[in-house]
Parts: sequence; structure tokens; C-alpha cells
Amino acid sequence: MKPENLEAIRASFGVQARAFESGKMNFSKKEYLDYTLACIAPQAGEDVLEVAAGTCACGRALAPYARSVTCLDATPAMLEVGREACAREGIGNLRPVIGYAEELPFLDASFDIVVSRLAFHHFTQIERPFQEMARVLKPGGRLVLIDMEAAAQPLRAVEDRIETLRDPSHIKNRSAEELRALYAQNGLRVERCQSTPIPVALENWMELTQTPQPVRAQITALMQCELAGGEKTGFAPYLREGQLYFDQRWVLIIGSR
Repeated sequence: MKPENLEAIRASFGVQARAFESGKMNFSKKEYLDYTLACIAPQAGEDVLEVAAGTCACGRALAPYARSVTCLDATPAMLEVGREACAREGIGNLRPVIGYAEELPFLDASFDIVVSRLAFHHFTQIERPFQEMARVLKPGGRLVLIDMEAAAQPLRAVEDRIETLRDPSHIKNRSAEELRALYAQNGLRVERCQSTPIPVALENWMELTQTPQPVRAQITALMQCELAGGEKTGFAPYLREGQLYFDQRWVLIIGSR
């Protein structure tokens, strides 16, 4: 089962693939990967699956502590960057796999840890990918979900509209409650749920997706308007060292059987 917006995802992330490894981008920043690693706490002998892995940044961080890591993504260009990074870093226990979160090509109860990081906001519906992640999780295993948390109502719609202007593969952010509900629906106990503000430089954020200049100007104007006391966007922008910033809210949820 291919995702409905597969072409939009591949077009967007084919463009972003090389930039994902930049130290300016939060996806691959060491401090955030270290935080994720500490929360997951992988053990020797465990098999890990990363779903919608992108350049395998999280999988590469987990690899030294696990028996095996499988990184699945729908965009070949992203996995190729991850494969090259593994070669540079001497990682030999990571396997990239092209595939879809909606139909994982693995047997039931195959992995001790299943993780998806910053991907669910690209899914048109989130129930099927989560069901698949739960299906391949071993009894006693941990399912880890990290994604951007939605703005409070009534700002969710405008926040998603700006996100989609910047990246057409964006579908919508979900609340922590919506994401937690997936665990209960699939018979998993939530052991940890926390939200962390992550500072994002507006210009770097738009550069990652190579947002066209007219659209950049439109988004920047919306942020500047809010900063001046105008209509709210859900981003709550602020100035930092003369640059426009906003905080993404990353929610991390860990559940087990």
C-alpha cells in the first residue's frame, strides 16, 4: 500500500536529502539525537526498526548499541545519503530498505524497538502506519514516536497552511493526545510522553526545502506581522541575534506491550 502523497514526499525529500546532514538542521543535530538515544536506551542484542527513517540519522545513532538496525524509507535519495554516512562512520549493522510505513515488509514480532521520528505529519492517515509498527514489535518491545506537536486550537489550521506552503508534502501536525490515542488503540501502555521546544531559524527552515523566494517572502511577512502584534500563526516567532526564530514542539512518546 503506497502512501497517497508518495510523489509529493519523494519530490520534497529528494530535494532535501543532502541538506539533512547539515549541522544547521535539527533532524541530524547531535544534541537532539543524544537526547533521543538516552530516552530509548537501546540494549545490546536488540533489533531496531526505524520507520520513515530519512537519512537514517536516528538509526545511525542507535546502531552502536543495538544488534541490528533496519531503516525503512520511501525516498531512495534519502536512504542513499544514509548509506553513504554509514560507510563514512564505519557502521556495519545498519540495513537501509526502500518501503512504505503503511505496509511494512517484515514478519510480526520482528523488532525489540520500533521508532519513527519527525515523519507522522507527512502521513495522510496515521492509524495504518502505527498499526504496522505495532504489528512488527516483539512482546515487551518499545514503540517510540517523535513528531511535531500541533498548535492549540484555533491556530492549528493556519499553522498547517504555513507548513504546507513551505513543504507541500506536509499533511498536518497532531496533538499529543491524538498520538497517545494510537497506543491505547493498539494495546500498548504509554510509559513516557513529553514535549520539548526546539528552536528553529526561519531562514534555515525554508532553505532546507528550497522554498521559492515568493513563498519565503509570504511566510516571512506572516511571521513579521505576528511579531508586530498582528494575526497569530501558531508559530509564535521571536527575534534571536537579529534573525527570525520559532520553536517547534517535539513530542516524544514511548510505549510497550
